[in-house]
This record gives sequence, structure tokens and C-alpha cells, in this order.
Amino acid sequence: MDSKRNASSPATILVVDDTPENLMLMVDLLKDRYRIKVANNGEKALRILEGDLPDLILLDVMMPGLTGYAVAEQVKQDSRTCNVPIIFLTAMAGAEDEIHGLELGAADYITKPISPPIVLARVATQLKVKAAEDFLRDQNDYLENEVKRRTEEVMTIQDVTIQAMASLAETRDNETGNHIRRTQNYVKLLAELLCDHPRFSHFLNEATIKLLYKSAPLHDIGKIGIPDHILLKPGRFTPEEFEIMKTHTTLGRDAIQQAEDRLAVKVDFLRFAKEIAYSHQEKWDGSGYPQGLAGDDIPISARLMAVADVYDALISSRVYKPGMPHEQALGIIREGRGSHFDPDICDAFLANADRFREIAERFADTELDMARQLAALEHIAQEP
Repeated sequence: MDSKRNASSPATILVVDDTPENLMLMVDLLKDRYRIKVANNGEKALRILEGDLPDLILLDVMMPGLTGYAVAEQVKQDSRTCNVPIIFLTAMAGAEDEIHGLELGAADYITKPISPPIVLARVATQLKVKAAEDFLRDQNDYLENEVKRRTEEVMTIQDVTIQAMASLAETRDNETGNHIRRTQNYVKLLAELLCDHPRFSHFLNEATIKLLYKSAPLHDIGKIGIPDHILLKPGRFTPEEFEIMKTHTTLGRDAIQQAEDRLAVKVDFLRFAKEIAYSHQEKWDGSGYPQGLAGDDIPISARLMAVADVYDALISSRVYKPGMPHEQALGIIREGRGSHFDPDICDAFLANADRFREIAERFADTELDMARQLAALEHIAQEP
């Protein structure tokens, strides 16, 4: 239980003093205005504080066993009780005593013999201060919860947006379904493996990795703009067809850019989605497309996807080709180190190859996926 109370109910005050006469005096003074709890030593006071918290503590200093100072120190160190105000009520009238009491976190310090009007006024003042602090604390808690709720709502909208756009690509590309899930998880694992690497630590943090994971499914979104007879062709492309196929990178970037333009704000996860869609076919040596970027000029997000995308393409079965064995695929990735792929990203992949194989097996294509691919190809074959 905490110390919050209904505004219409009287405040509760805990009076702590080892002298019965002083306890009786304070009870008589306060009982008509407040609910009173009493303790004749510090140990009993702390036991009372284990239950419902009072709104204020009036605390003597000189007591056998735990002194008032010791009690105050424990109260202020406990996160459950630290917001209960303390007023020291003591015969110790030295300036150093009062300073010590206030340094321990007391709200006020009253010396004996007491003046009843002064005690009542100071008690009322501290209760008003506490009520205001409780109100502000409640407001802050509400605002924090509201920010959390709104943030979760925005994140959900992001997830839905990504899934909707990725699903759009799935309707056109017979390879996309589980390929999306595998590459998404490859990218996440690669990023986690490299987050402490000196070349990537400035970029890869928890927030960025989450955005990369969300963005990765859109790497082939531009394929929705590629004609079926090219996109679903079971054999090699002609040079002319390959030039058309290469435009999926630009088409994907432009589609995401148009979505961002409609929102009229910059969106972090769409920024990474644009980078990945546009640049994941670039190669470390500059021989990729669409811009022929090389080395560190290629966005890190796209370099991660390049390894993920090629590995999955190599090991995946298609109706027109068998999947390549894992070890053989690793050999090709290894050969591409420093030419196709960023060397450090390639090394992280190869050093943890078994973990990537586990992802591939977890999201393996099913017989139903293969049947869908075959149906799509048959549809193309029947077109005039």
C-alpha cells in the first residue's frame, strides 16, 4: 500500500516518541483533524510503515534503540516510504542538529517545548505540499503511461505498414514469402553480431537493429513493378530482361519515398527501408547496381542485406533449381569477401554460419510454397 488517500478522508499522521506524555499531547492536539497512529520507539515505527503508509511522520530524535535520525535515514532510503514527509519534533535545538535532520531529508524541524498553533500550521503546510507532489507524481505517471501507449501504437502502425507492403510483394514474387522472414532474421543476427565492432558500433544499437529488422522485408518491394514474364522467368534473363529486372531497386526506393512523402514527415524505419531496397544489390568492389557504389559508400543496412540475400538465394530451392548445400553456399560467400561483400560483415557471417543455417531451417519453404511457385510459372507459360 502507498500513502495516497481519498481527498475527502482525513490525513493519517504517525507520531513517534518514547515519552508517553509527549505522545498524549500530540494525539490530543491532532486527533480532531487527522487520523493518528503512534509508536513509542523507532523499531515499532518501522513496523507500522510496513503496512498502510501515513501521510506524514512526526518524529522524535532522542529515543532508546533506533534514534529518530536512524529512522529517518531508513525511511528515505526505502523507495516505498521515501515520499512520506518527516517533521522532526525534538528538544535538540542546536543549529547543527537541525541541519543534520534536514540533510537526512526531513521536511521540517520543530523544537520543544512546542507551540500548538505552530505545529498545526506546519503540519498543514507539509500535508498540502505532499498532496501537490502526489498530484504531480500521478500526472507524470499518467503521461509516462500515455507516452508508452502512444509509442506502442506507433510501433504497431509501423509493423502493419511493413507487413502490408511486404504482403503486396508476396502477391507478385513467388520466392518472397519465407525468403522475407529468413532474410529479416539473418539481418538482425548479423547486426547483433557486429554491434560492438569498431567499424559499426556507432551505427548498430538496439534501436537501430529493431528498425533494420522491421525494414528488411521491404528489400524486394520494387519487384511489384517488374513484368511477370521477367519476374517469374524460370531461366536466365536476356541482357535486356536483366536491365529491366535491375530497376526493382529504384522502383522499391521510389515507392517507399512516395509513402514517406504522403506522411509529410521523416520516418526512421522508412529511411532504412529505402536504403536497403535501393542499395542491397551494390557490391563492395563497385560492380553492383544501381549506382555502382563501393566500400563504405554503400549504406551499412544494404551491406548487411547483401550477405543475407545472397546466402538465402543460394540455399533456397526453386521449381527451376535445387537449393545449394549450406557448405557450398558458404564457399561462394567466402569467395565474395572483399569483392561482393564487406569483409567484416562476411567474416561475422562465416564465423557464425551454423546460426544462420538454424534460421534457414526454422523458416524453411514448405511443399505448399513450392506448389505456389510452380502454379505461378505455369500461369506465365500459358500467357500468349
